[in-house]
Amino acid sequence: MYLCYWHKHKVKGHAGGCELFKGYLHKEFLMVLHHVFMVLVCFPVSVLWREGKGDFFLGCMLMAELSTPFVCLGKVLIQYKKQHTLLHRVNGVVMLVTFFCCRLLLFPYMYWVYGQRVGLPLYKVPFSLSAEYNIGAAILMAPQVYWFYLICRRAYSLFLQSMMSQRPKNGHPAPDSPSAKDQDCSQ
Repeated sequence: MYLCYWHKHKVKGHAGGCELFKGYLHKEFLMVLHHVFMVLVCFPVSVLWREGKGDFFLGCMLMAELSTPFVCLGKVLIQYKKQHTLLHRVNGVVMLVTFFCCRLLLFPYMYWVYGQRVGLPLYKVPFSLSAEYNIGAAILMAPQVYWFYLICRRAYSLFLQSMMSQRPKNGHPAPDSPSAKDQDCSQ
């Protein structure tokens, strides 16, 4: 991530060094914090503390990374100025779907599976677990909700931009639009 940021600034002619790194940390603080947390907390907990238990839940957490290639491809397409292509649109839809299914629906799904295993309905599962598990799930879920909101907001703005570019200017239909062709035929 930092290398892409460094390269982008190098191409623009900016100097590197400490100032560039500080700028990166300021701009991408949440992303850096997320990855530091994953390495320093989640990895040791999943490898050492769980003592071979909870493989299903660990596998579910790894499923969250299914959306990552689509997030990265979107960034690459934007860097190469290909954000107006069909590939970028298709990638955006796939990213929205995988992010929603593999990151947001993941926690309710894990609660539901646990409830099925112990014979509880979904709404009773959080009350049957200790507070640490619910707090941990909430801490992991909060950034996912925020990032999904950002993704949806960006998708909505791109959708509006594409709708505005197709809108007739000054009340006159675009030359290649069906309504312009109908007007030519009627005269």
